[in-house]
Amino acid sequence: MTATSAAASDGGARVLAHPAREEIRIEAVLHALSDPMRLRVVRELAAAEDELTCSRFELPVSKSTTTHHFRVLRESGIVSQTYRGTAKMNGLRRDDLDTLFPGLLDAILAAVSRQADRLGEE
Repeated sequence: MTATSAAASDGGARVLAHPAREEIRIEAVLHALSDPMRLRVVRELAAAEDELTCSRFELPVSKSTTTHHFRVLRESGIVSQTYRGTAKMNGLRRDDLDTLFPGLLDAILAAVSRQADRLGEE
């Protein structure tokens, strides 16, 4: 992981530890995306095309499990998390993922949409 920590400051915003682009591994990305709750978060972030607070996500799991899912997404390199005041902002690291694994994220998101349509899960 990079030296970025929760105590670091980025223009007044606390930043959590994230892997540098060159440290992101396909195994970690695929593992993170294999969970339905984490995939749901990534779909919402991709649709929003902007950062969202953790409270914007209504997942049918406990708060501690939600926190775990966000940690897995951050540590895998899929999302970036930054504190702004008391809000933890989440952003999709699309540029990093598209550079490292061209087309992967779009293919997975398209496949999930097709599956949701097929199973009537929207």
